[in-house]
Amino acid sequence: MRCIRAFVVRVLASLGALLLLVTFTPLVASYAKILAGPWHDPGGEVLVVLGGGEFADGTLSQDSYLRAQNAARIYRAGGFHKVLLSGGGSPAAVATVMREYLEFQGIPKEAILVETGSRSTRENALASKPILESLPGRKMLLTSDYHMFRAIRAFHKVGIQIESRSFPDAIKRSRRLTGRWPAFLDVSLETVKIAYYFCRGWI
Repeated sequence: MRCIRAFVVRVLASLGALLLLVTFTPLVASYAKILAGPWHDPGGEVLVVLGGGEFADGTLSQDSYLRAQNAARIYRAGGFHKVLLSGGGSPAAVATVMREYLEFQGIPKEAILVETGSRSTRENALASKPILESLPGRKMLLTSDYHMFRAIRAFHKVGIQIESRSFPDAIKRSRRLTGRWPAFLDVSLETVKIAYYFCRGWI
């Protein structure tokens, strides 16, 4: 009985410490910065944007929306000639929905390419490779800060020469008290995925 009581106390103490760390320290933002890697905004000719999730009605989830929003902003700033959107899904492929958003934002149709068969970051890389090999110029990978560590390595693993261009997603959300726990859950799940990709030899 004492062992059980001691175990429960340790678990509750650990949960309490975690609650304090996530809620009242910059833990989430600091970890997201590590996952984002070098923080810079390099230019190029081809911008590769990875889709995230989508809701049952076919609208973009927050991560997909933010990626599309940043892609539109970067393209309008000038320099890039093509935007490749990568991501499948249902009821509509997330890349298709993101294309509609970019077109609504004034990005020319002829500048947008879509890859709609992938369902994971590894599949993003595999399906994007033949498209990227046909496009000249410097390639940049755009995705959320917490996703970049795994994404850029997955693309490099399949032989794609590409550079990172992450944007503050979890970092920005964690600045608000109400956003810290959702951001913490995202970076925690991403950590599990990173470990899985390492074990499979995909990064």
